[in-house]
Amino acid sequence: MCGIFGYWDRQRRALPADALPAMAQKLAHRGPDDEGIWNQPQRGVALGNRRLSIIDIGGGHQPFVSDDGQVAVVQNGEIFNYVELAAQLRQQGVHLRTASDTEVILRLYEREGISFLSKLNGMFAIAIDDVRQDAMYLVRDRIGVKPLYVADDGTRAIFASEIKAMLPWTGTDRGFEGIDLEAVHHYLTFNYIPAPWTIWRGIRHVMPGTWMKFTRNGVETHRWWNLAEQRERDFAFGDWAQEFMSILDDATRIRLRADVPWGAFLSGGVDSSTIVGLMARHVDRPVKTFCIGFSDPRFDESAFAAEAARRFGCEHTSEIAELNMLDRWPHVLYHLDQPHGDASFMPTLRVSELAARHVKVVLTGDGGDELFAGYEKYADFFDRPGAQGLDAGSFQRGYFDSISLFTPQAKNALYQPGVASQLQGLDSFTVAAKPWFDESQHFDRLNQALYLDMQLLLSGNNLVKPDRMGMAVSIEARTPFLDWRMMEFAFRSRGETKLQGGDKKHWYKKAVVPLIGADLAYRKKQMFTVPVGEWFRTSSYPWLKQTLEGSELLQRLLRPEAIEAMLSSHRDGTANHTRELRALAALALWERTLER
Repeated sequence: MCGIFGYWDRQRRALPADALPAMAQKLAHRGPDDEGIWNQPQRGVALGNRRLSIIDIGGGHQPFVSDDGQVAVVQNGEIFNYVELAAQLRQQGVHLRTASDTEVILRLYEREGISFLSKLNGMFAIAIDDVRQDAMYLVRDRIGVKPLYVADDGTRAIFASEIKAMLPWTGTDRGFEGIDLEAVHHYLTFNYIPAPWTIWRGIRHVMPGTWMKFTRNGVETHRWWNLAEQRERDFAFGDWAQEFMSILDDATRIRLRADVPWGAFLSGGVDSSTIVGLMARHVDRPVKTFCIGFSDPRFDESAFAAEAARRFGCEHTSEIAELNMLDRWPHVLYHLDQPHGDASFMPTLRVSELAARHVKVVLTGDGGDELFAGYEKYADFFDRPGAQGLDAGSFQRGYFDSISLFTPQAKNALYQPGVASQLQGLDSFTVAAKPWFDESQHFDRLNQALYLDMQLLLSGNNLVKPDRMGMAVSIEARTPFLDWRMMEFAFRSRGETKLQGGDKKHWYKKAVVPLIGADLAYRKKQMFTVPVGEWFRTSSYPWLKQTLEGSELLQRLLRPEAIEAMLSSHRDGTANHTRELRALAALALWERTLER
């Protein structure tokens, strides 16, 4: 739920009077139900919230302020174990005035300080103003389900759930000079911009699992959760399956806590079918499920979704959507705030729009592929000859190269000479990937690859998708696989439990057969996407060419003849540049969103 925003000025200067209302308005889609602001202009501090009312509809107004007026809290997200935490607080003599999870945050912080974070099971971005310490905390959940951006110029820090809410007040040059070329370089490597970078110089993503403490003297950053602290161990399959199902069942159960209608995205794949099957165990009414299909059978999963819905007695809603959604791409990118080359954002927005007509909360299967090796790329890399015999450096670079969009050489050939000169010597592997490999060296090779994708792909792209596309239509997406207990369990599990002989999610699928059946557990995985590459060769080629050639940003960044060469070879079929052209198109279309 919600969007948060605010600022901390070390020199006690207030933002202009229209700033806070304007920031709130930019986040209205994240929280259409309520608005609240804690404004201390004499201190140069403010916290704000736009609320999507999910828990304690009448009593959950934010900010929550302590009885003595010394602490104020806003949050974006949900604390799923707030019921148990509230009960513990009451046993300790704490009086709770509401049934809101945000009040639980306030009361825990009052008693325990920032160390209370380890007790939270949820998805959240939190801001806390502590007048007693004359300090402000910004906190992000363990794996980055909920977004939080900050711009700190050394005198003033401005933060928000989305960049669009804070950008006008940061002093950022919104032309080419404000673009972070290093972020563009990483974008062309990964197809998204990994945290902490953003497309704008001076605006950064708060890293998952960290808090930042802003004082008059500066800022302190602390990592409060680290997935790499897990150690792999041996399991018998029966014990593994029992623990896996127990954790996932409880993670699903507590994510059904809501005072509004809820449902689930259901594709009929193993992840969404498992979540819906577990949901059905805990309710006495049909689970509302939502799916979109396409007339092209290569991309249509609706029959599998219908099969899963029948198995679990769901109230299923499915629609056949237009396959070509390119006209929706600019709207998608407006809500993303940054370029993303992933075409699946468009159908995710479409299924979110369908669900939003019926519910305010959906559960999804996001995270299962990254935790348990569900993507084909894992089998492609680890099952190839010689992969297991690579030394550490060759393995790390080899896996990185296998997931990269443009090679370093291709990027250098693409850049305008002045851009190439500025980026000379910058290596995305060294800067963005190797630190994650270094802290996960004690894992086996597959788990090292999964750990990298958890930190980069999941937080940088795959979790952006359900959050932004859901929030665009004011629904909340909840992810049981990303319960902290499941993440830690997954990295206690050796890689051989996840990938064997090309069988992805090896033990996971065996464990869920009694719940979802072998047909759904072992069906061939389909990616939830659209055939952009085909359109780029045929009907959408003129559109693509015009989009790329008409972009001032691309002209400043890239050599026109290099773009033309990619266009031509893709069109005549001598090369498949789908991913590269998709990334460039997203960059050009994102540029247009700056006019909104």
